[in-house]
Amino acid sequence: MPILPAQPSIYPGDLLDVAEPDCAGGSDSPKWWVFRTRARQEKCLARELLAREIPFYLPVVPRRLLIRGRTVCSHVPLFTGYIFVRGNHEERGLALTTNRVAQILSAPDGQLLRNELRTVQSLIDAGAPLTVESRLQANQHVRIRRGALVGLEGTVAMRKNRTRLIVWVTMLQQGVSVEIEDCLLEPIG
Repeated sequence: MPILPAQPSIYPGDLLDVAEPDCAGGSDSPKWWVFRTRARQEKCLARELLAREIPFYLPVVPRRLLIRGRTVCSHVPLFTGYIFVRGNHEERGLALTTNRVAQILSAPDGQLLRNELRTVQSLIDAGAPLTVESRLQANQHVRIRRGALVGLEGTVAMRKNRTRLIVWVTMLQQGVSVEIEDCLLEPIG
């Protein structure tokens, strides 16, 4: 099967920069939804959402693969099986007609989810080697005080005697981690 070129992983481009309204609106106001897709349907659903102009975010990371002796670069979903959609109930219904959605989770705190997704995107943009973490236990909450990732917040974890910064997406009970020197971190609160 051919490797497809990179496609938009976010629509519109400023989706993660749009602040959530302070008060909950009616059924017409947009809210965040987490779509659990059918197996290997994340990118197909993203293409269909883009065609229907429904706002979405699918975090993808480049992965180098060796296929028939050749190295190719593919862009794979960071959180396998999940895509984040921000829309009203009508747009939610349109997304369901794609027949690529297995389950829908409503985000109780859209602002928190948006902030977490923005942090994940910052790690992707920095080109940091990410590792997906599942069902994380909360340790000390920290902020990066120096370097390319300055200002990002997360939780500290130790893996094989190395310090890792974990950014957790609460809705999924999953997150990503990046190895970091502990001297770059400062405790929060």
